[in-house]
Amino acid sequence: MTAAARRRFDHSGLQILDDDESLRLLSSVQVGRLVFTRGGLPVVRLVNFALDGRSLLFATADGDKYRAAERGDVVAFEADEVDLDRHLGWTVTATGHLSAVDSDELPDIPPVRPWAPDRERHLIRLTIELLEGRRLLAWGQRPHAEGSNA
Repeated sequence: MTAAARRRFDHSGLQILDDDESLRLLSSVQVGRLVFTRGGLPVVRLVNFALDGRSLLFATADGDKYRAAERGDVVAFEADEVDLDRHLGWTVTATGHLSAVDSDELPDIPPVRPWAPDRERHLIRLTIELLEGRRLLAWGQRPHAEGSNA
C-alpha cells in the first residue's frame, strides 16, 4: 500500500494528521493562539511557546492566562502555517488543562522567551489531552469525489 493510499481525510478533504506528525509540526513554529475563557466568554491571545513532550509551555505575567492556569481551566491552543500563494498549509489544535509550573520544575523544562519585557513572569503548562492536526495538500494529492468538479 502506498503512502498516499494510507492517508486519511476529513469530510472537507483535509488530510488528518496523526499525533506524531502534529507534534512535529508544533515543534516547527514558535507562535500560536491560546483560547481560554474570561468571564464565561472565549478570549484568544497570541503566544510564543515551547513544546515539552506532550505539553506546551508559555511565559506569562500575572493576568488572565495565569489565573486560568491557577484554576486548572480547560483551554485550546492552535498553531498553523499557511502558504497563501500555493494554497497549502496545516493547522494543529491541542486541548487540555492549564497549570502553573512549579519552581522546582524550572531546571528541567525548555526555555520560553516571553513577549513582555521586564515584568514578573510565570510559566504555565498546557497538558495536551486531545490533539488534532489537518493539512491542506496540493490539488493533485487531494481526494476527489467521483463526479466532482472540484
